[in-house]
Amino acid sequence: MKLYHLLVLVPLLGMLGGIGFANRVTPYVFGLPFLHFWLVLWVILTSFVLMIIYRMDEGKRKGDHQ
Repeated sequence: MKLYHLLVLVPLLGMLGGIGFANRVTPYVFGLPFLHFWLVLWVILTSFVLMIIYRMDEGKRKGDHQ
């Protein structure tokens, strides 16, 4: 198993694993209840994690012309 395979779990743990941590209304962050802010944050962070995975896997894509 490669490192980028494990990186796929980071957003999953952040969204689903963090629900118990973030399950509260207060404080409000940017006008959103904390739970909504937490989920929006992880949607954005998921994009960055996927970009990192894409860049780590770039070597395989260059030689693969199937």
